[in-house]
Amino acid sequence: MADNYDFDVLFIGSGPGGYVGAIRAAQLGLKTACVESRETLGGTCLNVGCIPSKAMLHASEFYDAAANGMMAKMGVDVTPKLNLPVMHDQRRDAVKQLTGGIEYLFKKNKVTWIKGFASFVDAHTVKVGDATYSAKEVVIATGSSVTPLPGVDVDNDKGVVVDSTGALELAAVPKHMVVIGGGVIGLELGSVWRRLGAKVTVVEFLDQLLPGMDGDIRKEAAKVFAKQGMELKLSTKVTGVAVKGKTATLTLEPSAGGAAETLKADCVLVSIGRRPNTEGLGLENIGLETNKRGQIEIDGEFRTSVAGVRAIGDVVPGPMLAHKAEDEGIAVAEWIAGQTGIVNHDVIPGVVYTWPEMAGVGLTEEAALEKAGGDKAAIKVGKFPMLANSRAKTNHEPDGFVKVIADAQTDRVLGVWAIASVAGTMIAEAALGMEFGATSEDIAYTCHAHPTHSEAIKEAAMAVRGKPIHM
Repeated sequence: MADNYDFDVLFIGSGPGGYVGAIRAAQLGLKTACVESRETLGGTCLNVGCIPSKAMLHASEFYDAAANGMMAKMGVDVTPKLNLPVMHDQRRDAVKQLTGGIEYLFKKNKVTWIKGFASFVDAHTVKVGDATYSAKEVVIATGSSVTPLPGVDVDNDKGVVVDSTGALELAAVPKHMVVIGGGVIGLELGSVWRRLGAKVTVVEFLDQLLPGMDGDIRKEAAKVFAKQGMELKLSTKVTGVAVKGKTATLTLEPSAGGAAETLKADCVLVSIGRRPNTEGLGLENIGLETNKRGQIEIDGEFRTSVAGVRAIGDVVPGPMLAHKAEDEGIAVAEWIAGQTGIVNHDVIPGVVYTWPEMAGVGLTEEAALEKAGGDKAAIKVGKFPMLANSRAKTNHEPDGFVKVIADAQTDRVLGVWAIASVAGTMIAEAALGMEFGATSEDIAYTCHAHPTHSEAIKEAAMAVRGKPIHM
């Protein structure tokens, strides 16, 4: 297929979209290359995002369970002692093993790894260092980076004002960490350091945490985090951060306007979102423009407005999620190989890996009502508390619930939302059911193993029709 090109397909970026797409393309017989500027493959997710943060979350859960008396309640008496360097080492080891695994898969599948930054010369040619490479199809998979907060300078090396990358590398537990932004990343990393002993204050511009999630999840999340000891300053904006030595002084104001106040901390985590990585790609050289959000618009086959150039993952519209990028990587490779690539963007689960976890897939209740023109009779909602789930009860995990939203006329499931210790795993059942067009009755009458957390999904589905057993 390559004709006069060096490669059939060249991916720019080796994050979840790029590396998965490159492997799939090679499996389909395409001569494939992947350009990556990091020393290791895997992109933000594997190196400084999803994976290392989960390593810290998991380790901190063990420490917290011992420190807060939870283990003692179950008859295990321990006095924990934090060894932060070792906790960091196990995180780095997990990253090393997984990035090395991708490098092995590249070699196994004969994917050429081109090291460096790529920029377009023309639609079929990119320059990397002093060399140029051509491909019949080029796929932009450069991911995203931290959105800066105007007027606030991040310096990860100093450890006072940090972004998500710096928050993973703190050499000591802060006495007081202020998290700017009540979204997924800020709450996850804030949870890590709270468990390890920091006082954590979350400052969120909106009146609720976790924008984009179901309203009931957002309300319950505030209760859960407050119960755990986080201080929440909602409807509040940060107008400035001044650093003197090892202390940061934040200036806060009500989002709607009002009197200012100051807040001191020894660590400030700036976590107000992420933005697409398109700078430096030389998009102007091929006449490719981005939209107002800095995203690259695509069609159903991930083609941009420039022939021969496609895009996937965080640089295109949609949720900035690793698994969404992975599915798009597979799909774009299949389209390029002459097959049909499939991604159902209506069924993309999202998970917050706090304790308990919070997860959802499909429509929120608010979105379902809006789609129904505000007609409350058009949808049915069933909820079931984890407190009534036998496995959650015996595991001392009473917080949370499962919520199923269904179309009142067809009973087809429109969305499922959950707060539970293993909500991220539980939501896969809901996603699979929705992919196959399941009704709430289908889930309600599917036998679930006992005792498991997933029985709460069954009960919530039964509650859609008003007949849960254990509530």
